[in-house]
Amino acid sequence: MQTTVLLVEDDVRIRQALGLALSDEDFRVIETGSGEEALHRLEESAVDVVLLDLMLPGVDGLVVCRTLRSRGDLPIIIITARSDSADVIDGLEAGADDYMTKPLVARELAARIRALLRRRRPAVNEMGDGRLHVGDIEIRPAEGVVRRDGTEVHLTRTEFRLLVELASAGGRVVSREDLLHRVWGYDYFGDTRLLDVHIRRLRRKIEADPDEPALVLTVRGVGYKTGRSRDAPPESG
Repeated sequence: MQTTVLLVEDDVRIRQALGLALSDEDFRVIETGSGEEALHRLEESAVDVVLLDLMLPGVDGLVVCRTLRSRGDLPIIIITARSDSADVIDGLEAGADDYMTKPLVARELAARIRALLRRRRPAVNEMGDGRLHVGDIEIRPAEGVVRRDGTEVHLTRTEFRLLVELASAGGRVVSREDLLHRVWGYDYFGDTRLLDVHIRRLRRKIEADPDEPALVLTVRGVGYKTGRSRDAPPESG
């Protein structure tokens, strides 16, 4: 079955050109030029990924992104004309999984979409049927479930994958470059904003105090590693 992309872009020329290019890459493309219409189309059409411009008339892209993220973990790639602005950070904080800057290269965009859709919950044969623990957090990779004290913690697929990669390292430091490659599937050539924003989002969901993290720790200049909850008992021996 074809992957269906909802393309939300108010510039008609960009939208039409990008729609044709994605169609040539064997995607089914639904096009819309406003945030309101995008939300409406999502109610009536099955969509696999959303390609979302942030600068939209009426309901802007950030509102659309937050609305979609509150409803589930539908993959979202934001597009922006200014890679050095706060647009990227704002979009990622709103819940986007990835971003690209204009002008867009259709082949690269297609590769990003495919990489994002491959990032499903880890399968049993990939992670085994064992459970992972980080402090008081229990992770069930085969089920795509994270729990704290029996209560499920709702993560996006990207946040889940990131947590699994860190927990699987067993307290060893994982470099930023390795996390970008393992979770997003390609290189970012030194731009780690994508990773750092997702780490902040993950901490807000699993840490007792995100400003003083105990479970996902920063190793400055290197990467990240897992720690123990402050409430966890000391290790014996």
